[in-house]
Parts: sequence; structure tokens; C-alpha cells
Amino acid sequence: MPIYAYKCDACGLAKDVLQKMSDAPLTDCPACGAPKFNKQLTAPGFQLKGTGWYATDFKGGGAPAVPAAAGTAADAVASPASAPASDTSAPAATASAGACAASCACH
Repeated sequence: MPIYAYKCDACGLAKDVLQKMSDAPLTDCPACGAPKFNKQLTAPGFQLKGTGWYATDFKGGGAPAVPAAAGTAADAVASPASAPASDTSAPAATASAGACAASCACH
């Protein structure tokens, strides 16, 4: 059941009331009895946070998120790092890197 905010225009009493959506709005103030007890407009009780599911979901007709060839391109980039150390340029690159060892993955 939702909580509605009410305020009396006669005496200034502000009160939150738990009511069913099908219940009639209250009109009589419980403090002074005047028929000036009005429902107030309030902010919703939830917030949508984050990057926004609505920006990426349910758009329809979009391209697939990951193409099939993307997995093979990542493997091709990783393969030079696993090449044998017999390459003559590998020791020179290791010496110029300074902090890297000969067995690091970047050389």
C-alpha cells in the first residue's frame, strides 16, 4: 500500500497516511476537523541509478554486441608474446625496457 502525504490548509498539520490506491482521499483534518486536508504531490520513492539499462536494452534492430571475428583478433595479438625467444630483437627490447625480465609477457 502506498503512503500519501497530506497537509491541512487551515492549521498546517502535515501527515503521512498509509492508504490503499482504491481508498477515497481524506478531506477532514484529524487535528482541527476542517475540510481542508489535501493530498500533496511528492517525489517518487525510487531512483534509477547506474549507466542505465534503458540505454542499452530493448532498442531493437541493433548490431550484435560482439562480432564473431573479435575473438580471433585477440588471439592474434596474444600470439607474438608467446613466440620463441630465438628472435634477435627480443634481447634488445628487454635491455631497453629496464624493469622487465626476459621472461615477461611483453617481450
